[in-house]
Amino acid sequence: MTTHPADTSPARGFLARALTLIRGANRLPERIPPDVVRAMARIFPAMVFWQSARTKVDGLTIKDSTFFLFEHVYALPLVPPAPAAVLATVAEHLLPVLLILGLFARFAALGLLIMTAVIQIFVFPGAWVTHGLWAVALLVTLAQGPGRASLDHLLGLETARARP
Repeated sequence: MTTHPADTSPARGFLARALTLIRGANRLPERIPPDVVRAMARIFPAMVFWQSARTKVDGLTIKDSTFFLFEHVYALPLVPPAPAAVLATVAEHLLPVLLILGLFARFAALGLLIMTAVIQIFVFPGAWVTHGLWAVALLVTLAQGPGRASLDHLLGLETARARP
């Protein structure tokens, strides 16, 4: 069999080397430990909600401005403003702590995912990109669990799963 001169051209050799390099680079992220990804998926959205929670209180007291916001800006169709303010403030303090610790992590992620959906649908529908990023991170915890760097794992509430 004879080789056509174009088959051995420098361009073809460059393309083959480039494809080999790209394939190798694409394999590098596979070396990231899944538990690192799962921990980051828990911690980063939790911090967003925690920081929001801290703006709603002064010490152990919910600020008047929080009640004002729930009455005029965050108004929900089915939940009165005062109970909504209290529920959201408590949830934004409790669920992020659970998520960061990895304790009842799937429950905490579900709670924050529901809060994200409520915020997206009823409060800030134009912020779907931000809310989508939160949702994806929370879905990682729901779908894959909190990983080995969690109290759920240490307490035997979750078992480490093989990489999907």
